[in-house]
Amino acid sequence: MKKTILLLTSAVLASLIGHAAEVETYVIDTSHSSVKFSIRHFVAKTTGNFSEFEGTLTINRDDLSQNSVEATIQIPSVDTDSDKRDAHLQEDDYFNAAKHPLMTFKSTQWKATEDENQFKVTGDLSFNGITKPVTLDVELLGFGEGMRGKYLSGWEATTTLDRTEWGVNGGQPAVGNEVNVTINIEAHRQ
Repeated sequence: MKKTILLLTSAVLASLIGHAAEVETYVIDTSHSSVKFSIRHFVAKTTGNFSEFEGTLTINRDDLSQNSVEATIQIPSVDTDSDKRDAHLQEDDYFNAAKHPLMTFKSTQWKATEDENQFKVTGDLSFNGITKPVTLDVELLGFGEGMRGKYLSGWEATTTLDRTEWGVNGGQPAVGNEVNVTINIEAHRQ
C-alpha cells in the first residue's frame, strides 16, 4: 500500500512538473520592427521614428499576464525627415540627448483584457532624466515559425504621451504636447 501511494504521489508530481509553464525569451529583430510617433505641428501632424533600439520580451505562453519587456531606444537615432529638425530635437529644450542619450522602458504589469490577444502593459518610461509610469495598449499579433527555422512572436503597442511630463517643452504652442506612439515588434525566440 505504501509503495502504491509513493508511486501515485511521484506520478502526480512528475505530471505537475511536466506541465510547468515554460518561460521563453525573445529578442527584438530591429530590421522587422519599428518605433514611430506623431505630434501636432500647428494644424497638421509631423511624424518620425527611432531607428536604433533593442529589447527583450520574456513570455509565459501559459499565462501571458506574466510576460515582461525591457527596451532601450537611442535618442540620437530620431528621424523626422528633416536633418535640421532632428538636430534641434537633440537640444536641451527637447530630448537633451547630450546628457540623456537613452530612452528606456521596463514593464511592471501585463493585464489581460476581454480580448485574449489584448493587454494593458504598464511600465516605467525613462528619458531626459525623468521616469514616469505609462500604459501601453498591446496586441499579440501571433507566434509562428519564420524563415530559416526561427520561431517568432509579433506585437503591436500604442499609447499617447504628454511630452511635458518628461520636461520636453520646446516649440510650444506651435508643437503640441500629446505624442502618439506606435511600436511594432517582431522578435526571435532565443
